[in-house]
Amino acid sequence: MNSKIIKTFFILLFTLSGKIIAQSTQKLWYKQPAEFFEESLVLGNGKMGATIFGGVNADKIYLNDITLWSGEPVNANMNPEAYKNIPAIREALKNENYKLAEELNKKLQGKNSESYAPLATLEISNAEKGKATNYHRELDLSTATTKISYELDGVKFTREYFVSAPDQIMVVKFTASQKGTLNFDVNLRSLLKSNVEIRGNTMMMNGTAPIHENAGYNVQPKYLDAKERGTRFTTLLQVKNTEGKVSNTSSTLTVKDASEVIIYISVATSFNGFDKNPSTEGLDDVAIALRNLNNAIAKPFTKLKEDHIADYHKFYNRVTLDLGKTTAPDLPTDERLLRYADGKEDKNLEILYFNYGRYLLISSSRTLGVPANLQGLWNPHLSPPWSSNYTMNINLEENYWLAENTNLSEMHLPLLSFIRNLSVTGKVTAKTFYGINEGWAAAHNSDIWAMTNPVGQFGKEDPMWACWPMAGAWLSTHIWEHYTFTQDKDYLKKEGYPLMKGAAQFCLNWMIADKNGNLITSPSTSPENQYKLSDGFVGATFYGGTADLAMIRECFDKTIKASKVLDTDAAFRAKLETALAKLHPYQIGKKGNLQEWYFDWDDNDPKHRHQSQLFGLFPGNHISPVKTPDLAEASRKTLEIKGDETTGWSKGWRINLWARLWDGNRAYKMFRELLRYVDPDGKKTEKPRRGGGTYPNLFDAHPPFQIDGNFGGTAAVAEMLIQSDENEIRLLPALPDAWETGSVKGLCARGGFEIDMSWSNKKLQKVFVSSKKGGKTTLIFGDKKQEIVLKKGESVEVNF
Repeated sequence: MNSKIIKTFFILLFTLSGKIIAQSTQKLWYKQPAEFFEESLVLGNGKMGATIFGGVNADKIYLNDITLWSGEPVNANMNPEAYKNIPAIREALKNENYKLAEELNKKLQGKNSESYAPLATLEISNAEKGKATNYHRELDLSTATTKISYELDGVKFTREYFVSAPDQIMVVKFTASQKGTLNFDVNLRSLLKSNVEIRGNTMMMNGTAPIHENAGYNVQPKYLDAKERGTRFTTLLQVKNTEGKVSNTSSTLTVKDASEVIIYISVATSFNGFDKNPSTEGLDDVAIALRNLNNAIAKPFTKLKEDHIADYHKFYNRVTLDLGKTTAPDLPTDERLLRYADGKEDKNLEILYFNYGRYLLISSSRTLGVPANLQGLWNPHLSPPWSSNYTMNINLEENYWLAENTNLSEMHLPLLSFIRNLSVTGKVTAKTFYGINEGWAAAHNSDIWAMTNPVGQFGKEDPMWACWPMAGAWLSTHIWEHYTFTQDKDYLKKEGYPLMKGAAQFCLNWMIADKNGNLITSPSTSPENQYKLSDGFVGATFYGGTADLAMIRECFDKTIKASKVLDTDAAFRAKLETALAKLHPYQIGKKGNLQEWYFDWDDNDPKHRHQSQLFGLFPGNHISPVKTPDLAEASRKTLEIKGDETTGWSKGWRINLWARLWDGNRAYKMFRELLRYVDPDGKKTEKPRRGGGTYPNLFDAHPPFQIDGNFGGTAAVAEMLIQSDENEIRLLPALPDAWETGSVKGLCARGGFEIDMSWSNKKLQKVFVSSKKGGKTTLIFGDKKQEIVLKKGESVEVNF
């Protein structure tokens, strides 16, 4: 049979299967309104976010714009002589005076990051009060729409919500089963400095984000208002009614006796780039919001919705996952989570979680230069946890682990363009904080202004998290990932390689030789972890950190490969190859673990949530059971020592690590734990369920909410099914027994390949491979190998 006919049949089979199980794998639904943020349903178009509670008598929708942050362009030259302290730190470390080195390391600190800000809250107060029946609230991942319905005094009320990317508008449609029964008030409020004006059926809120330096995480900062400073924002709301009338007061729009009402919400900010003053050089937020509002209102509701869904489907419909038959009953999502936490089977909940991760990335990552933050783009807090910033010692990167392999490469672009911004401020940081005149560096935290300095409030905070300069090395590997999945040589040449080279230049100049002549970093910290010496001293500052060197290995290796692909920079490539061969080698400790520290020291917290020394196993790939079996076994021992109980994002990372060790059942065990039900943060119960896991709305519980665990968990599912490098694609490398039968369509592999496959009893049944740009690869299933060569756009069926 012709391969194209076979593939068409295969896709049709997926589509039919999707219809059969669509409700349980595509919808989050509940029998009651949300009371807490962690129960709400979220929508987004990559710039505007909406958090929907679905209340009956009163409702609220949190509104966000991913470009609304406190602050203004950063002064990267804030501590111009910080680098002068490095010789003293290195001397203290050379003398094994770790206490002194720890104190001196604080002199390499700068300001903390700015904060992601909440935009507004839309409040709806219904005139009809009472107890609703037949309540239903849902988020349909297949259409990126939310819907609630209920009955009150014999009338069925329905609300439908979506946030459109092509029209840059949020739409809420109210309908009632009886004419003239829609009666409600609408208003807008904001935690930021703002004012509201109403004319006719239109409400406008204008405001300004504050100028401040975050004095510390999880504390209320002091906000400083200043003229001609800060990012402006505009929210425009217009009501369009069928029958009845709309009236207003100075602060409220009132709808009376209507049968159908559509509310259009348009938001915009003056943010005009990381290096532009948002006040004096900012965009015209009022004009932008008004233009988007007027354009949307000119279209019929059905057209707005059709365009929204068609745009969304371009991305979401690329991948379909089926994990075989399930006996789980059809329950509301919160009840499904609780049942699953008791050890019950629910394969479709696992698929739902995978689909939800892809949905969240599409919804939060479509603005160039502004990647998804710690909360994606959904934040109700004036002072959000950890400023909802870009935490670059794991969390920002974990947000994007699913971008390429789950076929959402376009969603990777906001991060890649943000790296370009970091390289600009990072050149100054490299000079002033580290004394390096080549390349660029970035540290633990950043924000929309591409801040790259090490944080810590100029010496006030702990080096264990504040003093870490390796974000550039880590982030540069994302550039290579984008290239190797897309085979976009033009991107690599014009933008990617120069950024990779800059990160590698910094690392090359930052390292020094140890007493054995090997290259190490000094000073060094291992992200947020501490060692404990025999004399009882607990510290973070040392030299030759395994995590540093793992990231540098990966950075150098990928930069060398990029140089070869482009046939450029041979002299610099040779320098990297020489340095790569001289890096201090990995060490296996007395417990059989992969050492985190230069010496075989004890961990202050043996079960610490970070596992940065395993970077080479994942997300790097220079450690593997085939290439480096001893290091892979040491990595396994490290994970066993740490145990499985950890925070949400850390579980996401560990699932990927177990998958890379080809231990599907251990990966699956932790995946189930990632989906462990966690009570909303503010909910008071006799026996509260806390810790890492999943909230009722499937948000990841760090706790509190961080979106990275969602993204890491989704990436891990793909990693269990397909692993690849530039030359090989390994099929079902970590398939757990629980998923013995299934199929997947549309996952991507390095080399520019796309895979559709089905399996039964853990044996491959059908495999289709297509190539984006043409090329060759070797497919591996168990001990079987097949080499294939495809032309651009060609597909082939492969039998094992």
